[in-house]
Amino acid sequence: MSERNLDFDKVIPRRNTKCLKYDFAEKRGYPKDVLPLWVADMDFKTSSYIEDALVELAHHNIFGYTNDQPGDGFFEAVAGWMKRHHGWKVEQEWHVKTPGVVFAIAAAIRGLTAPGDGVIIQQPVYYPFADIIKVNNRRLVVSELKADENGHYVMDLWDFEERIEKENVKLFILCNPHNPVGRAWTKDELLRIGGICARHGVTVFSDEIHSDFVWKDEHIVFQELREDFKEFTLTATAPSKTFNLAGLQQSNIFVPNAGLRKRLIRAIAESGYDEPNAAGLTAAQAAYTHGDVWYDAVRRYIRGNLDYLQSFVIENIPGAVVSETEATYLAWIDLNRTGLTPAEINDRVVYRAGLWLDRGGMFGPSGEGFERINAACPRSVLKEALERLAEAFQAS
Repeated sequence: MSERNLDFDKVIPRRNTKCLKYDFAEKRGYPKDVLPLWVADMDFKTSSYIEDALVELAHHNIFGYTNDQPGDGFFEAVAGWMKRHHGWKVEQEWHVKTPGVVFAIAAAIRGLTAPGDGVIIQQPVYYPFADIIKVNNRRLVVSELKADENGHYVMDLWDFEERIEKENVKLFILCNPHNPVGRAWTKDELLRIGGICARHGVTVFSDEIHSDFVWKDEHIVFQELREDFKEFTLTATAPSKTFNLAGLQQSNIFVPNAGLRKRLIRAIAESGYDEPNAAGLTAAQAAYTHGDVWYDAVRRYIRGNLDYLQSFVIENIPGAVVSETEATYLAWIDLNRTGLTPAEINDRVVYRAGLWLDRGGMFGPSGEGFERINAACPRSVLKEALERLAEAFQAS
């Protein structure tokens, strides 16, 4: 048997499939017929090995309570992937399954901090981070990333440490690689920020969900940089971004410190979550066992899309600046130098170009005037979207 689903140019109709990306425009306040390149899922069929595993599960036709156990191959598949692709040896005792990384972040906030404690993030950053902190009655503490004129972002380490000291910060949610600015943090950057957290007793939740799409060098697992980092780090991974499985709700959190792990598991139990999704376990095991060919192919295709997007925007949208996408399949475009206000930018994107993108302000105030574009789609779809965008911004 060989991989069948390698035609990434094929446009797969997704409307009327309960698809968040395509079917919820009107509910979210957009025109019904907008072309969506917003939420971070792919418009590609996933690996045929995953497809076949799910068909076999469906044919079995019993969907009772499900879990994995030592020796049945699930953990071995997850661990094998981490070792092959990141040189990371994970231990089974570290492993905690959750129905998603965002769920795990919420559990960590509830289990590892108290109401009123500070939780720090680096904006502009994935917008659920701030939402989850606030809805759980913790104090949102923000250390802004700094960008140069070319859209290259760096951490403001002085500001980060000062806010930790002044704001009673107990937890840091690290986005590694970073969404939306596309940084693959360097070893030096991660060592320095980890050192700050170590000095001040700050626990780190390292969201590494985009780690399989690092284009510059290799992904660096934060907790592996120094032995003591394992004592205060929870590392989140999932097959959802890599294999387009977000709807199956399966993620893998690795917590080497037994005390932190116990507190996380208790917070998960308090939420009422118990056994994982049977389809999610099945798909994840197939992906991590047999998905390498599909993964290598989709990486090449997406890399081509990102290169095409970068050159197109520079050549066709005066004033636009695209941050170099070192990681993820999401492009971060600064449109502030077009001379338009954020509201005017949004009007052109939505009503002139007919596009549904993620507005930069969602990621924090410093994202105003930016747009995040998902490049994990057939080249023809990306080309149409970019041509619409260029036409909208070339118009007077």
